[in-house]
Formats: sequence, structure tokens, C-alpha cells
Amino acid sequence: MIGMRIAGGILAVATLAGATACAASDQPAPAQTPTAATAPMPATASQPPTETLTPLLQQALPNVQGKTLTSVIVTLPPGARAAPHRHGDAFVYAYVLDGTVRSQLEGQPVSTYRQGQNWIEQPGAHHVLTENTSSTERARLLVVFVADPGAQLKIDDPHK
Repeated sequence: MIGMRIAGGILAVATLAGATACAASDQPAPAQTPTAATAPMPATASQPPTETLTPLLQQALPNVQGKTLTSVIVTLPPGARAAPHRHGDAFVYAYVLDGTVRSQLEGQPVSTYRQGQNWIEQPGAHHVLTENTSSTERARLLVVFVADPGAQLKIDDPHK
């Protein structure tokens, strides 16, 4: 478990370093917008605000045939809650940059993560809860996906 957290932390640092180093013309192109919306949905009386995704980096993994690493910053405004969703066949690593996030995968207990903490989601996992616990401060996550090139990275549950 500790080894996984250390490895996850190293991946987060490497991803951030790669993302900030992309100014040179020989660097990989910035990530294309993952197929989720990058603009926040307007909040209504019955619906809290939702997250925004800011693409950072998308890079084919040279030593993992047929896989791409994509990193994004997820910003959750105060009181925001993401729709229940899946990440297809992507392996997901999430690291809390700012704030506190409550998260739950189907069949698992609710967990609360604070700045500097992280978690993983296995391919096919159903993410039933993602919310900013603060009503006054934003929360931000670095999220890294390892997926097939061109895969849809966030698939919201159908509305009922």
C-alpha cells in the first residue's frame, strides 16, 4: 500500500513536470479535451454546480503498446458534485491538489481525501460519488488516465 502511494506520488510529480515542460516545440501536443465538458454546468436550485476539466498532457506510452497517458486538472467549485460516471477501460489515478473531496466507488465505503492524498480506480469502476465537501472553497484534483488512444475518458450515467 505504501509502495503504491509512493509510486502514485512519483507519477503525479512526473505528470506535472511533463505538463509544465511542454512549452518547447518538440514536446508532445497538449491533451485534447477529454470527451467530458470543460465548462461548468450552471447550478440550479435542485442541482449543485459540477466540475470542470482542464487538459494538461496527452502522450502515447512508448513502453506500453496501445496505451496513452492523459492528465487533467479537475476543479470542483464550492459545493460541486460530479454526476455518477465511469472511465471506460481507463486506469485512473487521482491526487488532491487543493481542498477536500468525498469519493465513493460502487460497492466501496465513502472516503474523504484531503490535499496531498490520492486514490486509484480500476478499469470499469463505477464512480457513484465525487463532491467538494466545502461550501466556500474550491477543490482541485490532478487526474491521470491510462487508456486506449481516443477512448472516452468520462462517461456520465444516463439521466433517469
